[in-house]
Amino acid sequence: MALVILSILASAALPYAEVTVRRDKELTLRRSLRKIRTAIDAFHADWKNGDISKFSDAASEDGYPKTLQVLVDGVDLSGASGKRRYYLRRIPRDPFADQSEPPAEQWVLRSYQDPPDTASWGGQDVYDVHSATRRKALDGSKLKDW
Repeated sequence: MALVILSILASAALPYAEVTVRRDKELTLRRSLRKIRTAIDAFHADWKNGDISKFSDAASEDGYPKTLQVLVDGVDLSGASGKRRYYLRRIPRDPFADQSEPPAEQWVLRSYQDPPDTASWGGQDVYDVHSATRRKALDGSKLKDW
């Protein structure tokens, strides 16, 4: 009798546990996207304000970082000798990606010049990022559209 009750409880708890794990991954994805996008926006704002030289090797002609790694490596600030600004401590991981890949390769990148619905990165700079997963979120939306 006790075994039957335990199996019923286990069968009810398993789907709840799966949903909880998935919800945690979705929350991690949202946080990772927010960190990267905030860093990209801060980089661009510094470029527009003249804090980053218009001739910097780290920035494109449109003022966006050329790679995600630039946000970690930092850039020299113009007008301040020896001062460097860092935008990320590390590149966040995509929780839905293959974790054996380096974090920078887990994201799908979009250049400022690329159309919004592009499937390939133009390579000029990093204007936006999104997940490569084809999975759907618990709310039914596509995770790659976040």
